[in-house]
Amino acid sequence: MAKMKAAMAAVLVMEKEGISTAFGVPGAAINPLYSALRERESITHILARHVEGASHMAEGYTRAAAGNIGVCIGTSGPAGTDMITGLYSAIADSIPILCITGQAPRARMYKEDFQAVDIESISKPVTKWSVTVREPALVPRAFQQAFHLMRSGRPGPVLIDLPFDVQMGEIEFDIDTYEPLPVYKPAATRKQIEKALDMLMASSKPLIVAGGGIINADASDLLVEFAELTGVPVIPTLMGWGTIPDDHPLMAGMVGLQTSHRYGNATMLASDFVLGLGNRWANRHTGSTEVYCKGRTFVHVDIEPTQIGRVFNPELGIVSDAKIALELLVLVARERKAAGQLKDFSDWVGRCTERKALMHRKTHFTETPIKPLRVYEEMNQALPRDTIYVTTIGLSQIAGAQFLHVYGPRQWINCGQAGPLGWTIPAALGVVAADPTRTVVGLSGDYDFQFLIEELAVGAQFRLPYVHVLVNNSYLGLIRQSQRGFEMDYCVQLAFENQNVEDPALKSYGVDHQAVVQGLGCKSLRVTDPEKIQAAIKQAQAMAQEFRVPVVVEVILERVTNIAMGTEIDKINEFEDIDCRHPEGRQGLEMAGLLE
Repeated sequence: MAKMKAAMAAVLVMEKEGISTAFGVPGAAINPLYSALRERESITHILARHVEGASHMAEGYTRAAAGNIGVCIGTSGPAGTDMITGLYSAIADSIPILCITGQAPRARMYKEDFQAVDIESISKPVTKWSVTVREPALVPRAFQQAFHLMRSGRPGPVLIDLPFDVQMGEIEFDIDTYEPLPVYKPAATRKQIEKALDMLMASSKPLIVAGGGIINADASDLLVEFAELTGVPVIPTLMGWGTIPDDHPLMAGMVGLQTSHRYGNATMLASDFVLGLGNRWANRHTGSTEVYCKGRTFVHVDIEPTQIGRVFNPELGIVSDAKIALELLVLVARERKAAGQLKDFSDWVGRCTERKALMHRKTHFTETPIKPLRVYEEMNQALPRDTIYVTTIGLSQIAGAQFLHVYGPRQWINCGQAGPLGWTIPAALGVVAADPTRTVVGLSGDYDFQFLIEELAVGAQFRLPYVHVLVNNSYLGLIRQSQRGFEMDYCVQLAFENQNVEDPALKSYGVDHQAVVQGLGCKSLRVTDPEKIQAAIKQAQAMAQEFRVPVVVEVILERVTNIAMGTEIDKINEFEDIDCRHPEGRQGLEMAGLLE
C-alpha cells in the first residue's frame, strides 16, 4: 500500500472524482494541500482576489455544464466565513460545490488560536454536510463521502475543514482501487406517472411548470419531447429558464411578481392544471398561494421529499429525480399517443400563442439618458443565440429576465434564491473557466458590479474573456423602488461629485468605473447614446476575443426607472408603457377571452 500525506490523498481523490479546476486563496493553514496540488499539477488553480469570490467562481463553474463540480479553497478562520455566502447561494439553488478550508492543528483548536474558528458549526445550516476531519486516515473517505452527498438526491454544497496536522499526517492509501460511490436518485414509479397523466388528461387548460431541477438533471430535451407529445404549454421558472427555447411554440412565458412576462402571468391565471417538475414554488414565482392555486389542480414532482407540501399541498406529490420522471412521462405518453388516448389541447395552445404574440412591454425608447429597457432590446439583437447570461439580483436582473431571450439550458445562470450582490463577476469568471470558447455575458447594476469588482483582475491574469454589460444609474435601484411604499428615498444613492471626472454629464455619477476596470487590467467601453448600444456590445465581443480579458460595456442610464412588478401575479404594476399588440388594446384582449 502506498504511503502519502493525507493532503496528497485528498488531491488524488479529487482527480478520480473528475476535478480539473479549483478556485481559491492559499494561506498558512491550507499550504499542505497547496503543496500537493503543486506536486501533482493535475488541477488548474485560479487565484481569486477575495475568498467569497472564489466560492462564487466555483458556483459559476458548476452551473456552466452538466456534471461539473466547482471547488473553492481557503485557509483557516476568515476564509471559511467569507465563503459562507457562496455556500448559502449554492444550497439555496441546489448547486454542488466543494469548499475546502484549512484549520489550526488539532491540539490548538478551541484554544483561541490565531484564525481558528469552528467553521464546521458555522457552515452546517448552509451545507449538505460540514465536517472537520480529525484523523488523517479519514481524509480520503471524507472526500469520497463529500462527492457522494453532493451528487445524491437534491444536489448541494459540502465543506471539508482540514486541520494542519491532519493534512500533514502520513497514511496508507491505494488510489488505484478507489472508485466513486454510487449516486442515489429517487425514482418515480409507473403507477405514479400514469396517475399524473390521468389528471393532466382530465384537464382542459394544462401547463407544465419547469424548474431548475430539470437543468440539474440534464433533462431539458426530455421536457421538450414530453411537451410536444402531449401538446402542453410550458412555463419555465427563473431557475428553469432555457429548459425550452423562448421561441418554441409551447414556451408560454415566465410567471412571477418580478421576473415575468405579461403573457406568462395571463396564461397561468387562465389555466386549470399545473404539473410542476423540479421546481420549488418560490414566492417570487407564485405570489400568494391563494391567488396562484385558485381554480387549479397541481401535481408536484421533486427530488427532495420535504419540498413537496412545503409551500402548498398538491393534489399529487411524486418524489423523483426530474430526468427519471421525464423518461417515464415520455414513455407512457408515447404509448398513449400510439393508442389514441391523448387529448387534443390545440385550442388551449392557440390561446396561449395569441397571448404570447399580443401581450408585451415596450422596449424601444429613444430618450437620453438611456432607459434600461432599451439596453435589453439591443442585447437581443447584438448577441448570438447561444449566449450564456450570468446575473444575480436587482432591477438589472429583473428587467433582463423580462426582456432577454434564452434558447437553451444553462444559458441563464442566476443565483435565484440567495441573490447576493457581487455574485455576477466571479460567477461569470467561473463559467468562462469551465469553457472559454462560449459567449458569456455578465449583467450588473452598478452596486452589484462594485461589490466584488476586484475579481476582474482574475479575468485579466488568467485570460478569462467575457463581456460585462454594466447598467449604471448610480442607485440601489431595486431598493429605491421598494422604498416607494414608505414614501422615502433613503440611503440608496450611489451618486457623488467625482473630482477626477471632467465630463460634466458623468461627473455626478460617482465611481468612474472605466478607470477602475482599466486599472484592473481589463478593457472598457462607455455608452450614452441608445443608438450606439448594439455597436458597443459587438465591439466588446471582438475586444474580448482579441485581448482575452473581460470587457465592460457601461451604459449610462437615467437615474430613476421603475420596472414592472407587483404583489400578486394578477396585480402587476406596469410603470412604463406596455406594447399591447391587439388592435383594440386591453379591451380587445378581454373581448377575445385572452385575460380569463
